[in-house]
Amino acid sequence: MVQEKSNGINKDMALLPVQQNTPALSWDLKIKKKLKTVPLCLGKLRPVVGQRCHQCTPDSLCKKFEKNYSLGFHNLLSVNETDTRYRGWLARRMCCALFVSGCKVYVSPVNNRLDRICQSNRVEAALRAEHETPEGGDGQRKLNCLSPFFPLINTWISPGLLRFVGWVMLKMLPSVFGSIQVNLNHMVALQRASQEGSLLVYVYVRQSIMDCALIPLVLFCQNLRVPYTLCPLQINSSFLRSILQKVGVVLLPPSALTEQDAETDRLYAPVMTSLVRELLHEGQAISVGVSAKSGQGGQWLAHIRQLIKEGSVPDVSLVPVGISYDSLPTTNIQVGLKPVLQWLWSLLWRRPGGIVRIHFAEPFSFKEMCESWRNRVDEWLPLQDLLLPVILNNSTDTVLGQRRMSWLLPPHYASELEPSDPERDLSTVIILHHIFSATSCTAVMSTSLVSSLLLYRHRKGVSLSALCRDVVWLTEEVLLKNKDVGFGGSLAEVVHHSLSLLTPHLIIAAVPSRKDPFIIPRPSLAASLHLNLQAHIVRHTFILEAVGACAVSAMLCEVAISGISSRVRSDGVDGDRVRGDMEFDVVLCQSELTERALQLCHLLPPGFMPPCQSSHSFALDAIDSLVRCGILVMEEIPRGVPVCDFWKKEGALSWTTSDDPYHSDSDCGEEELHSYRLSQPRQCPEMLFFFCSMLAGHLRTLCWTVKGLDLINTPLPVSCFPAADVDFVTQMHAHLCDTARKKKQHYESCSEEAVHTAVRTLIDLGVLSEQHQKEGVFLGVSLLFQLSENRQKLHCFISQYIYN
Repeated sequence: MVQEKSNGINKDMALLPVQQNTPALSWDLKIKKKLKTVPLCLGKLRPVVGQRCHQCTPDSLCKKFEKNYSLGFHNLLSVNETDTRYRGWLARRMCCALFVSGCKVYVSPVNNRLDRICQSNRVEAALRAEHETPEGGDGQRKLNCLSPFFPLINTWISPGLLRFVGWVMLKMLPSVFGSIQVNLNHMVALQRASQEGSLLVYVYVRQSIMDCALIPLVLFCQNLRVPYTLCPLQINSSFLRSILQKVGVVLLPPSALTEQDAETDRLYAPVMTSLVRELLHEGQAISVGVSAKSGQGGQWLAHIRQLIKEGSVPDVSLVPVGISYDSLPTTNIQVGLKPVLQWLWSLLWRRPGGIVRIHFAEPFSFKEMCESWRNRVDEWLPLQDLLLPVILNNSTDTVLGQRRMSWLLPPHYASELEPSDPERDLSTVIILHHIFSATSCTAVMSTSLVSSLLLYRHRKGVSLSALCRDVVWLTEEVLLKNKDVGFGGSLAEVVHHSLSLLTPHLIIAAVPSRKDPFIIPRPSLAASLHLNLQAHIVRHTFILEAVGACAVSAMLCEVAISGISSRVRSDGVDGDRVRGDMEFDVVLCQSELTERALQLCHLLPPGFMPPCQSSHSFALDAIDSLVRCGILVMEEIPRGVPVCDFWKKEGALSWTTSDDPYHSDSDCGEEELHSYRLSQPRQCPEMLFFFCSMLAGHLRTLCWTVKGLDLINTPLPVSCFPAADVDFVTQMHAHLCDTARKKKQHYESCSEEAVHTAVRTLIDLGVLSEQHQKEGVFLGVSLLFQLSENRQKLHCFISQYIYN
C-alpha cells in the first residue's frame, strides 16, 4: 500500500553488492525521470467488495443497509486531537490515551457461566460417555473433570485492561506497519446490525497471529462490540494467558499444543460448543479464523451451525473479513513472556514495514444460508467418481457434480456422520463458502502484483521499465475484475515501495551499461515460497482465466503431439525471435474445452471455487473469460458449409448457450455453430502462458507427489488429524524439496500446505488409502494404483495442464 502522499516510503533502499559498486546510479531517481506521474490507482469510484451472495442468502439482499461510499478509508494508527473531545497542547501529546479512554466498551458479564456450562446436556452426556461421572453424579466430581477448562470458560473482557491493551497496540503497531487502512463504507452496515441486536460472528482466513489482534482493535476504535477471539495459540506464560483471557481471547487448554491435540480430548468439543452458546446468549460477538489447510478453524463454524440446528441459538449474522498485508509479519506459534518482551523491545529501533488493508463484508444470515443449501448437497460426489473413469478408462462421459472434501470437517464431527450424510456435505460447503467469501473481499496489494509478475511472467528476470508497464496493465485488469486494490500514488512510488519490501527475495542488478536495473527472483526455496504466498490473492482473482488457459494449453499440447502442423505468418526473423504473429490452423471446440476445464476444476485447492456455483458453470465461465480478455476469438461456421464437411476438415463441434430461451432438442439442425481460435496479437501467447503459470505450482506438486510414491515405503503411520506433521507428509515434503533442489527451480511447489493439499487430493482420488489399525492410522498406496501403469496415467492426466 502506498498512500497518496509519499510519507513512510523508504527512499534509502539497501542495495546489493552489484549496486554498491555503482554509487552514482540511483535506480529510484532513474525511473522517476523516465516515468511521469500517472493517475491514482484508487480513483474516485472504488469497486464494491464484500456484498452478500445472492444465491445463498437471497432474503438478506432485501435488507440492504444504507451505505455512503464517499466515506473512504481511515488509518487506524493516525490518532490526533481531532479524534478526542479535547483541544490544546496537552491534548495533542496525550491524544492516544484520551482516544482510547473515550472508546465505548460493552459490558461482558460472566455470572453463572460456569454453572450453566456444567449443567448443559451436552457436557453431561460427554462426561457419562467418558465414564467420569455416573448419571446424576455429584457436582464436585463434575467440577474436577472440567477444571482444565475453567480458564477458558471464565474468559471475559475487562474495560480498563482492554483500553490499556488498545493504547499499547496503537503505540507499538506503527513500528510494525506503515498504516492500517479500514474501509469506513463497510462500518455503516456493522453499526446498523449492532444497533438492531444481531449476533455478529466475524470470519477471516488465517494468515498470521496479527489477524487475531487487528479485528478487535478495529472494532474497538470504531465503538463497536469487541468480539471474543477464538485464538489457536498455546501460550506458555501464565501471566500472558491471564491478560489475554481478560480481553476476550479464548486460548487452547494448557495441556494442548495445537488444535489437533485439543480435539483429542472428548470433553473439549462439548465444552467449547457450550461456551459458544453461552457467549451468544449473552449477546457477545465472536471472531473465528478458518484456513483451507485441513479445515483448521472449521470446527467453530460447525459448533455454531449445530447450535442453530438444535434451536439453542435462533440465528447469527456472519461477517467475512478480508485482511491484506503487503508484507506479511513473521510471528512464532509458540508465544511466551520473554519472546514477547524481546519483540516489544526490538520495535523501538525497527522501521515500519508494509501496510494493512481491512475490509468487512456485509453481514448475512447463517440460518438462511444453511436452509438455502439443504436441498443442494446431493450433487457432492467423491473425487473418485468424478475423475477416475476419465483417468483410467479415457471415458468421455461427463459426471456433473461437486468434489466432496469431507477432510475439511473437524475429525470428531466427521466421525459421527456417514460419508454420504447430507449434513456432512452441508458443513463442508459452509467452510468452503466462508474461505471463498473472506478471500474475495481481500484487497490486492502492490507486492502481490509484483510477486505474481516476477513468479509467473518474468521468472528469468525483467527490466524495471517493463515491470512498470506490466504493473499498470495488471492493475487495470484487477480493477476490471471488480477487485479492490490496496495501493495508490504514482507508478514510481508503487513499484519502488513493492521492490523495497521484496528486496530480500530479489536480485536487483543496476550497472551503468544498462538503461534500467534488471530484477530477477532469487532462485531459492525461501524466496519462491514468499513470492508464491504474496501472489496467492492474484491467483485467486484470475482463477477463471487460469483454469481456461490451462485447458487451452492442454488441447494445444495434444494437437502438437498428434502432428497437426501450424502456420507461422512472419515479417522476418530476428535471432531466435519470430517477428510476426503465430497463426494456428486449429479449431478449439467449446464442448471439449469445457470438458478439460471441468476436469481441472476438481483438482483445484479448496477456496478457489465458490461452492454455490456448479463446476460445469464455473468451467463455462472460465472459457468465456478467455474470450473477454482477448485470448480466444469466437468464430461462426458459415451456413453454406455442410456440417459433415466442416467436421472432416476442422474437427469442430457445435454448441449453444445453456440459457438460450429458444433452445430445444428439436432445433438441432438449426443450431448456430461456433468454434474458437487463438487471437493473433503478439501479447496473446504471453498472457496465455502467464495465466497457465498461476496453477503450475499446485499441479506440479501433485505430479511430484505421484512420482514420489515409487520412492517412499508405504504404509506409513499418519495421525487421525490430516494437518498434523506426520511421517508420510514429512517424507513427501522432503522428497519434493529434494526434487526442486535437483532441478534448481519450481521451489514454490514445495510448501507444506501444498503437500498437505496434494496428499488429501490423492486420498480423495483413491490413490492413497487410510488403514485403521490398533497402532494408529496408516497411509498406503491402494491396490488399484500399485500398478505403475495406472500411476503413469494419473501423472499424464495432471501434467497435461502444466505449461512448461
